[in-house]
Amino acid sequence: MGSAKKSSNTARQARIAEMRRAEEARDRRNRILTITLSTVVVAGLVVGGVFLVRSQSDDSSGDTASDAKTSGKFVTGEDGVLTWKGDLGRNHVTKKVSYPVEPPVGGDHNPVWMNCDGDVYTKPLNNENAVHSLEHGAVWVTYTDAAPKADVDKLAAKVKKTPYSLMSPDEKQKDPIVLSAWGHQRTVTGADDPNVDKFFETFVQGRQTPEPGAACTNGLSK
Repeated sequence: MGSAKKSSNTARQARIAEMRRAEEARDRRNRILTITLSTVVVAGLVVGGVFLVRSQSDDSSGDTASDAKTSGKFVTGEDGVLTWKGDLGRNHVTKKVSYPVEPPVGGDHNPVWMNCDGDVYTKPLNNENAVHSLEHGAVWVTYTDAAPKADVDKLAAKVKKTPYSLMSPDEKQKDPIVLSAWGHQRTVTGADDPNVDKFFETFVQGRQTPEPGAACTNGLSK
């Protein structure tokens, strides 16, 4: 009987030893797999980083302005709103862009947008950043020195309380006050022109928006 008990204990210990060896083998395989995967991930990050740096270098090389990859023309609607009929590029570029209209209503643009959460700027903006704001569904109010100060102040007050809008001076435009959205634009006679409210109601996050709901914060603020 004692011999049988001893034999049973020996067998149990042998099974335990075998289980431990199997567990150790699994641990070794898992460690090897983890190290291999980590190596692959790190290598991928290195390659990706090199590609990104090269890509950014290619994008930013040279000082020549690129075109906006925009073709078409404005068509005037019965409501007086100009609608761009044609293609509006949406590529991200780091160069200056030559837009066919001033202010632009779309086209290739900078990867970083201007903050457009009711932001009023007192200095002209880079078109490339403002166009990105239009892509997010913002209405952009621009004005020249010919616009009466009272109108500028009223429009600024409206913009400040309207998310997805921004305002800035633009001496390169033809008319004193211009409202722009992606693919659309119109002039207004002043802050009390009823077309101001109509334009905002139609185009702030309107159907024309290529990227509805995209951020109007965490961009450039000046």
